[in-house]
Amino acid sequence: MNNLPAETDVVVIGSGAAGLAAALTAADGGAKVTVFEKQRSPGGTANFFEGIFAVESAMQRERYITYSRDEAFKNIMEFSHWIANPRLVRAVVNESGATIGWLQQQGVVFIDATINMPDSPRTYHVVKGKGEAVVKALTTKAKEKGVELRLATPVKRIVKQGESIRGVIAEVDGEDVPVSTKAVIIASGGYLNNKEWIKKYTGFDLDVNLVPVGNVDKMGDGIRMAWEMGAAEEGKSLLELYRAGPMGPEFALGNQIEMAAIQPYLWVNPRGERFCDETVTFYDSSVGNVAARYKEGYTYSIFNDAVVQRMLERGIDKNPMMNNPPGSKPTDIYRELNTALERGTTEIFAADSVEELAGKIGVNPDVLKATIEKYNEGCEKRYDELFAKDPQYLFPIKTPKFYAVKARTICLGTMGGIKINEKAEVLDKLEAVIPGLYAAGYDAGGMYGDSYPIKCASGLSSAFALNTGRIAGNNALKLLGK
Repeated sequence: MNNLPAETDVVVIGSGAAGLAAALTAADGGAKVTVFEKQRSPGGTANFFEGIFAVESAMQRERYITYSRDEAFKNIMEFSHWIANPRLVRAVVNESGATIGWLQQQGVVFIDATINMPDSPRTYHVVKGKGEAVVKALTTKAKEKGVELRLATPVKRIVKQGESIRGVIAEVDGEDVPVSTKAVIIASGGYLNNKEWIKKYTGFDLDVNLVPVGNVDKMGDGIRMAWEMGAAEEGKSLLELYRAGPMGPEFALGNQIEMAAIQPYLWVNPRGERFCDETVTFYDSSVGNVAARYKEGYTYSIFNDAVVQRMLERGIDKNPMMNNPPGSKPTDIYRELNTALERGTTEIFAADSVEELAGKIGVNPDVLKATIEKYNEGCEKRYDELFAKDPQYLFPIKTPKFYAVKARTICLGTMGGIKINEKAEVLDKLEAVIPGLYAAGYDAGGMYGDSYPIKCASGLSSAFALNTGRIAGNNALKLLGK
């Protein structure tokens, strides 16, 4: 027996941040809610985030942070060149502060309201225990409120009768089982693991020149089902990009070689040429975008023993994670480098000369030598005439040993697909509401222009999921008359 309810008020597809927020909100309002999750554990990508965007939260008020909802709204819209949906952006921004308080009521503990880059508003509400703690808290509260969480139970189709949603078809032990409902909230987490869609919509080749991180079996199920219901498309080609390295099973997450690779020193492209002001490393969207220009899927970070000594003495400038703030010292870096090199890694290279290093990474020695000489001239003059990098980050690379670390173009998630309005209602191709159908989180478009606006709204992807989930849950309640 499948034990599925024949009927439920609200079906939520996906148990990440968006899905759990939607489910708990609807259950709090008196709805009977069933969450379907195709994986064997809840949370998905949401288990990994460190912080959540919000403005005008109680935590910010306590810290005299005056960045307002109006300022955040304007900055996000201007960052997107007004490509983003202004009503949706406004709704998420306006709800964000209250959502932090709501999460605290559910048992989520926040460490600080801060920022993880220079000269940006302090919107980043750091979670104790990361996203995993949020998933656990919301899952616990949802079950207490009677939400039925069905793991390893994918939804295959949404059933529509006339203009309204009437149910879903779930798969249980290989059999299709119908469940009647009046409201479906799609929160399945995007399509980052779908090689065909990634190629079709973004032009990248998955696992070749784009490495997915933190996503498992995200095939765009919810997006596909919404499109089958006649939903319009929005933001389907947007990616949350970043540059990180080295990659591979032999490297632990947050390893100290990666810590060195993301510092704002010298970076070169696959031809051995410098390609940007390396201080873009402080702003994840910018560094992801500039790395993505190279369809090889990687660039190189170049440094030497003198740069390593500087990090060991002074500490890093860019933090890879919140538990490694600027000033942290990579005290195990030489051990990690030597271990990786002894294993014959193809992600890290060491040499006693620039020419030897060029040969190992497969670039023209004359090109790499000219690049480093030009860079060193800028360091001596304290002026970067090519990219105008802040001179406080100009450090010459003159003496051995020389290192090159391959830094991959990675993706943390797709950022759209289904067109929604400010109520998280799904819209059809004529921009009419499809009654009873909602979308939230990575499945929904409209929050971004061409990039994640991290410089003015750090923590926005998790906040977009949580806030659109809450908005969807509340509007599903209104549909149900609760």
